[in-house]
This record gives sequence, structure tokens and C-alpha cells, in this order.
Amino acid sequence: MKERQLVWDLPVRVFHWSLAASFAGAYALAESERWRNVHVTLGYTVMGLIVFRLIWGFVGTHYTRFASFRYAPSQALTYLREIATGRARHYVGHNPAGSWAVYALLALGLATGVSGYLNFNEVGGDVMEETHEVLANLWLLVVGLHVAGVVVSSLAHRENLARAMVTGYKLGAGSSVGGGAPAIAVGVALAGAVLGFWTWSALGGAGPIGAAEAQETHDGEHAFEENDESDDD
Repeated sequence: MKERQLVWDLPVRVFHWSLAASFAGAYALAESERWRNVHVTLGYTVMGLIVFRLIWGFVGTHYTRFASFRYAPSQALTYLREIATGRARHYVGHNPAGSWAVYALLALGLATGVSGYLNFNEVGGDVMEETHEVLANLWLLVVGLHVAGVVVSSLAHRENLARAMVTGYKLGAGSSVGGGAPAIAVGVALAGAVLGFWTWSALGGAGPIGAAEAQETHDGEHAFEENDESDDD
């Protein structure tokens, strides 16, 4: 009989929900000039989180490593056919279809973030703006497919996969592999980094995020000074 075991370590859980919140917030605020800086802050958060996940995919705990869910496209298609017929095999970690969703989400997230950075810094003009928008919409589409896949797999295997990404526990055989003090420390540090970055940005922190706005302010002040000197003359 399968028992519940700790599969998803704290860093991956913090990454997952922080990424979901950041993308949802950034997408919702994409058209708002008033909340532009918040949109940009969340975009930077997305890129930082994905860079972390890429690193953790090589040095993290067993089921978070890319090596543990390295499946061929044919295996993903086979899994989808088996799901449709009710005979899909249960996977302790990511299933083959889910693994490709992870790859797509990471790739699209990073591409969306980079295009957003270039657009924010006025590189590429209208083409980059359109590219950023298209990538964001493609990412939303993959997110929707991923959520649908989670629901279908949860029903097929009678296991709440969304809750598993909160608690870290799934059905499986063997000992827990997602715990340990080092992983917990990394997870706490990641959560602290995200919250710290958001707080710093909300308080008007300087740096790349405020670069464009700061430049606009500087240009405005410079223009004002020139006009003032002209009036004096």
C-alpha cells in the first residue's frame, strides 16, 4: 500500500506559489500605467524565481531535479492517452506530460521576462512590445493547460496535486526525500528574498527597476533648469 511521503521540498513550493502570484499580478496589471512599477517589480521577481529554479533543478532534492523528470515527448503522449482511457500510471514526482508543462512554463516565463525588460528599457520599439504581449499570452495559455492537467490527473489518481504542492506530501513508496534542514533553510531564504525585494521596491528602492523613472525625473529637472536659465537671460 502506498504511503504519503514528502516529495516537494520547501524551496520548490515557495517557488511555485511565488511564481503563480507574480505572474497573475503582472498579467492583471499589464495595461495599467498607474501600477506600471508594480508590474515591473513582479516581472523581475519572475525572472529571479526562474533563475533560482534552473539552479535548483540541478542541486535540489531528488524529485525537484530535472534528471528525475526527463521524459521524451513520446512518453508524454503515451501518458495522455493512458489518462484518457483511465489506465495512466501513477508517478511520485512529475508525470511525463507535467514535465513538459514545467519546461514550457520556465522557458516562456524567462522569455516573457527578458522581453519585458527590453521593452521597459525601450529596446526594440513596437516589435518588442508586441513580442512581450504575445509571449505573456502564450504563457497564460500554458498555465491554463497546466491547471487543467492538474485537475485531470488529480481525479484520475484520486490525489489532490494542488494540495500536494502546498504540503509537499504525495502518495509514493519509499522514504521522504524532500525534507532536511538545508532544503528548509533555502526555502525560508527564498521566501525572505521575495518578500524583501517586494518591500524594497514598494519603499522606492533604487536600481534597475527605477532606472527608467529616475531618468525621466532627471530629464525633467534638467529641462526645467534650462528653461529657468533662459528666463533669467
